[in-house]
Amino acid sequence: MTDPKAMIQTMIALSSASLGLVAALAWNEAIKATLARLGMGDDLAGLYSYAIIATVLAVVVLTVLGRISAKIGGEAAFEREAEG
Repeated sequence: MTDPKAMIQTMIALSSASLGLVAALAWNEAIKATLARLGMGDDLAGLYSYAIIATVLAVVVLTVLGRISAKIGGEAAFEREAEG
């Protein structure tokens, strides 16, 4: 029989990932619509602008989350097998 705690942690991780994907897709559409309104929709400049905006946003969010985690003494939810 599986450990109930591990099962709950897995369900939380999967739910977080799927909700994160839904949010990312929503932001994807919002940013695309904004660039289209600015006249930079599907041209090369618009695609690069979108990629840069998405990258900067991802770096900022991950940096903030990393700092918050470090302040509260957080650890990774899952450890890789090789790290033991």
